This record gives sequence, C-alpha cells and structure tokens, in this order.
Amino acid sequence: MDTFDLIVIGAGPGGYVCAFRAAQLGLKVALVDKRPTLGGTCLNVGCIPSKALLHSSEHFAFAQKHAAAHGIRLGSVEVDLPTLLKRKDAVVAKNVGGLALLAKARKITVLTGEAKFISPTEIEVGAVAPNGPQRLTAKHIVIATGSAPVELPFMKFDGTTVVSSDHAIAFPSVPKKLVVVGGGAIGLELGSVWSRLGADVTVVEFLPKIIAAYDDDIVRNFTRLLTKQGLKIEVGAKVTGFVRASLDDAHAGADKPRPYGKLLAERDGQKLEFEADKVLVAVGRRPYTDHLGLEKAGVELDEKNRVKVDAHLRTTAKNIWAIGDVVAGPMLAHKAEEDGAAVAEWIAGKAGHINWDLVPAIVYTHPEVAGVGLGEDAAKAAGRAVNVGRFNFAANGRAIAADATDGYVKIIADAKTDKILGAQILGANAGELISEIVTHMEYGGSAEDLGRTIHAHPTMSEALKEAGLAVSKSAIHAL
Repeated sequence: MDTFDLIVIGAGPGGYVCAFRAAQLGLKVALVDKRPTLGGTCLNVGCIPSKALLHSSEHFAFAQKHAAAHGIRLGSVEVDLPTLLKRKDAVVAKNVGGLALLAKARKITVLTGEAKFISPTEIEVGAVAPNGPQRLTAKHIVIATGSAPVELPFMKFDGTTVVSSDHAIAFPSVPKKLVVVGGGAIGLELGSVWSRLGADVTVVEFLPKIIAAYDDDIVRNFTRLLTKQGLKIEVGAKVTGFVRASLDDAHAGADKPRPYGKLLAERDGQKLEFEADKVLVAVGRRPYTDHLGLEKAGVELDEKNRVKVDAHLRTTAKNIWAIGDVVAGPMLAHKAEEDGAAVAEWIAGKAGHINWDLVPAIVYTHPEVAGVGLGEDAAKAAGRAVNVGRFNFAANGRAIAADATDGYVKIIADAKTDKILGAQILGANAGELISEIVTHMEYGGSAEDLGRTIHAHPTMSEALKEAGLAVSKSAIHAL
C-alpha cells in the first residue's frame, strides 16, 4: 500500500492546482482521476473545447458577414465541420498533455480510476491498469470531484437528441433546429457556436431574463445583440417535456432523414412548442460526489448535496478537505483553482488566502459579459447608496477601429467612500477587462483610483478608466 502526505481526488482545475501547489511545497502527492487525461470537465469537455469552438465559429461569422466591410473579398464561405472539430480536439490534447508533463516534472503520482473511501485516511482506486484496484493512504485527502450536468427528470439525456454540454461540443453535423433549455453561460455560448455555424437556435429560459445574475440594463442590451445575431430568446417559459417524432414524420437532412421532435413549454398558461433536431439541456450543474463512499470517511453533505466545509474548506472529517464545485459557491474553474492553492498551503502550514467575494463571472459569447462584486440592481435592492459610472465602447477609439462598439462598462461605487463595490461589462474582451477591476477591488481601491490609473492609448481598457471617472461625472470622452 502506497502512503502519501496528500491524495487529491479529481484532476480538474481545483484538483490539479492543489496537487501542483502541494508538490511545490514539498509534499508527497497522489492525484487520482477517472479520466485517462488530467484537466477534468474544464479542459476535456468544458471550458477549453467550448472556447475553441467559439473562436473558430467567430472566424466563420466574420468571414461570412463582416469581412467585406473591411475590404476583404472572399469567395464562397463554408463550414468544414470535421476540420473544425479536429482543431478543437487538438486544442484539448495540447492542454491536457501540458498538464501531464507538469505533473511528471513535480513527481506527482497520477492514477487513473474511480476513487472511493475505505476509511478517513484510505482510498481505493478502481481499475488502475495494469494492476487492478489499488489502495492508498494519506495524512490528508482533498475531494475535488467537480460537478455534472443537471438532468431534467422528465427529459433524460440520450446523447443524441436530448443532450448535455458534453455532447454539444461534438455534434457530427450542424443541427437544423437546436433548442437550448437554460439561458445561462453554457447554453448561450454553445447556442452561439451552432447559430454561427448555421443552426436555427432558440433559447428557452424559465426565469424572466437570461443571465439572471446581471443587471437588467445589461441583460436587456445583451438580449438585443443576441437576437440581432439570429438567436431566438424565450424567457418566462417553463419546459414541460419533449415529444419525439417517428421516423416517418422526420424531416429530411442532407443525405437521410433525421429524427426530430418538439420541446413543450408553458408561459402564462399558454402552451408553447419548439421544433428541434437537438435539445441542449443547460439548466445548471450538480456537485459530483457519486460512488465516493463518503459515509465511510465521516464526510457529511448539506441539503443541496454539497460537501460541508468550514471557512478553511475542511470537511466534517478533520483530515479531509473539499474544494471547487463540490462545495458551496460559484461553480467556476478559477474559483476552484484558488480553493485548491489555498488548501495546499493550509495543509503545508502556510497562510493560504481566498477572497470569495471577488470571483469574476464571464459569458464568452460575442460580445462577452463579465461581472464581479455587487451589481447596481442588487446594491439598490439592498438599500446601498451608490454612484454608478458608465462608459460606452462606442466612444472608445480602439473599439471603433476594431468594429467592437457594442456595449459598455459600469462601475458601482459606494456613495460615501467611493470604494468600488462591483462592475459589469458588456463588450468585446469583457472577460479580459474585468481582471483589472478585480485587482483594484482586491486592495479596496476607489473609482478615483481606477480613473487616475494610466491606461495605454488606444486600448479597449480605456473604457474602464473613463467609467471610473464617470462615477464622479468626470469622464473625459463623454458628455
């Protein structure tokens, strides 16, 4: 039986960062994952492949709809889907291959198989080739098993017609009609990909608006832009089922009939139907703690089946920790990474640090949406006195040159102290731009601090400076 200082169960962004950081600090580490490649959902079937598809489909949309306006004359523009998917797979392979090299360089023992607890200090890893199941012990164990797509009980995933995001990154052909259930980041991103490639996409959202965590004005303008791109947005609609058509009723595809069906929904007592070749269910993710045998380790779950942890991410078993999507908090890769690094440092006797109030969230459509901290609507609902600075990209020189004038930056600051409480950005590269706001907020910076920070010209980031100045009505390039 092998003995370690630390065993990390799950090799996603939280797990592998935890393992890497612990190894840097001199601990003997084992990293276990049921996949043969490291990176978890994020690198294998989530963040990375979806961004590769978004990037490729943006190129196609530019060539098809915008190149001519830039003086670029192209002939017929067509999608070579096999090549597009091959590139996506190559991007994934490069990323996961890089992690394998890093793990080897840090002398981390990597095991492939499903882990389950035997006791608070011992796990068994099934199907570890070529030796069969293997048992490991450790002083500390970290649960980093991530999350899985939520399945609607009346509409189970079949991997062909009713699919999860795992399937929607690898459709063998462009659907004629794609219905996306859920108006969050995952559904809108993959909906955008397939819409650009030629699918007729309808997004059906139960709540009164898509990306519900953002301010109403951001959502209103974002919805308008998505609709302009061709997506149909149906909000306030409750999905009730899916009726599959028989092969006799199937509509013709390029070479042979393709089965299709109708998504059923209701809104204000009115029945709705949406034809679909594919239904992507993207209504959220659930903590994945299946088959872990947590009861044998003394690890308890909360009412939402998340692992119970204290302020230092320690579970109800004193030597077992949990991070990322299996604990309370936003299910985001970068949040999991910070959890993982901090836990490794705490285990090693160091002073780990996480600021869970400053986890940015991003929707990687075009334009992107990003936010951090307190939004304007939430601040006012809580009775906070705030000043809001807003600056449109339409007044930014670089945005005009880059044909990226859609959207704006909002800075929310405390009315008395001018401390930045939050920010929301709708626009190109919003996911990159939001990091500057996070940095200023991390040290308790004010809107004036942001406004007085020198920004290179011409850059999109100047819109952040102007929005900071606009909090005190001092923006230079706005009326």
